[in-house]
Amino acid sequence: MTKRPIIIDTDPGQDDAVAILLALASPELEVLGITAVAGNVPLPLTQKNTRIVCELAGRSDIKVFAGCDAPLHRKLITAEHVHGQTGLDGPEMPDPTMPLQDDHAVDFIIDTARATDGVTLCPLGPLTNIATALQKAPDIASRIREIVLMGGAYFEVGNITPTAEFNIYVDPEAADIVFKSGIPITVMPLDVTHKALTTQPRVDAFRNMGTPIGEAVAAWTDFFNRFDMEKYASPGAPLHDPCVIAYLIKPELFNGRHVNVCVETSSELTLGMTVADWWGVTDRTPNAMFMGDIDADGFFDLLTTRIASL
Repeated sequence: MTKRPIIIDTDPGQDDAVAILLALASPELEVLGITAVAGNVPLPLTQKNTRIVCELAGRSDIKVFAGCDAPLHRKLITAEHVHGQTGLDGPEMPDPTMPLQDDHAVDFIIDTARATDGVTLCPLGPLTNIATALQKAPDIASRIREIVLMGGAYFEVGNITPTAEFNIYVDPEAADIVFKSGIPITVMPLDVTHKALTTQPRVDAFRNMGTPIGEAVAAWTDFFNRFDMEKYASPGAPLHDPCVIAYLIKPELFNGRHVNVCVETSSELTLGMTVADWWGVTDRTPNAMFMGDIDADGFFDLLTTRIASL
């Protein structure tokens, strides 16, 4: 099997943690390293949480790098109201013992893109690290096979403002750079992730594994369920970030359209909105595969099977 080389860029976040576990459980993927960015919680916690998840999976060999601690031009906005003060609230997790790498995450992304034939970048949080790497080393754009990211929305519109999804809203200027980079981009927006709900039977499937990892995933989903189920009056919470990794493994679980996506960076009313030309009403060149639907049962089957293998 030829493994697909990837870098995960993340701000854990319980759903980020599940995405990391799915990647580490998938032999189709070669995780070259994981880069942390400020987002759901500040950088000292996102880099710590990344190492916690790697150790939970028994993968202390994974290299973890700390990246940007603030958006390109704005004050950091975080989401403790969703993820708790640690970002991984729910189960009690021990502090990590594996080291944080000395190099900056942006430098790792640049060096790895230059040294790897067709690396895929998997951003699960704000796009600050990715945009900074592209600004610092424009030559890497041609070396990157694809960017598969969780962010944005079209029909579902916003979850942090009426018009913006959190990851894009936190650093819209970074998102603008990424969407204008010319790199092939696949987007998992809220329109997809809000169809991947952690209903009680799906949470029970994690807990019934009877493993420390299954218990942790169930406890994490129990924790953030309380916020999203109240907010959306839905039977479960959206499991956003694992959709990125699932797409790399089984792209047939998803469908969407290749459309033009622009990011609003100036309007006070719609800052961070991903303006997706879903119906082709402009002459703007398509720049992203914007997903619109998911086979949710197939997604959770994949997720539980792989995580049970850890």
